[in-house]
Amino acid sequence: MAMYPHRGLPPRRPRIRENVNEAIRAREVRAVFPDGTVEVMPTPAAIRRAKELGLDLILIAPTAEPPVAKAMDYGQWQYEIKKKQQEAKKKQHIIQVKELKFRPNTDDHDYEFKKNHALRFLKEGNRVKAVVQFRGREIAHVDLGKKLLLRFAEDLAGVGAIDGQPRLEGRHAHVLISPVKAKEKEKPKPAPQAPPAEAAPRP
Repeated sequence: MAMYPHRGLPPRRPRIRENVNEAIRAREVRAVFPDGTVEVMPTPAAIRRAKELGLDLILIAPTAEPPVAKAMDYGQWQYEIKKKQQEAKKKQHIIQVKELKFRPNTDDHDYEFKKNHALRFLKEGNRVKAVVQFRGREIAHVDLGKKLLLRFAEDLAGVGAIDGQPRLEGRHAHVLISPVKAKEKEKPKPAPQAPPAEAAPRP
């Protein structure tokens, strides 16, 4: 059986592109055309001229006086916007907490291996959580675990800064280390001025 749309439903309106062509509400715009010409003109005239070139008139600076509109291909404009958003997203760095686990009797080889990992994490802008796990009777050697964490933080000094002292929670002792921000270049100090010459005594 053939299906027919309900007669009571209103017809779908065509999607209106915001700030493009007839959707531009400003009476006049500063129109920028591909040949480099810039002209303040009534919006309908600018739209007409853009269409004669096979382009759209797109509002790119709505708060300017008068608003700035550019004649260009709408698809190309959307592509450029998405490209800029993707580049901005790549530049944004989400800080993560990277966890490294130790034992109170961690040997030097394992210690150095994890220290190198921590250095890389900190240089990438992430935080490091160093955790010492105590099993069985090892809980009696909490001081060894705390000393290991302090040694670890000291070995990362210059790249990472410790956030407080090691904390014990149950059978775990941990410490957080945050990346050290690059120091601003010191401004050159002004050269010391020579002391003023003493006035010669009057005869």
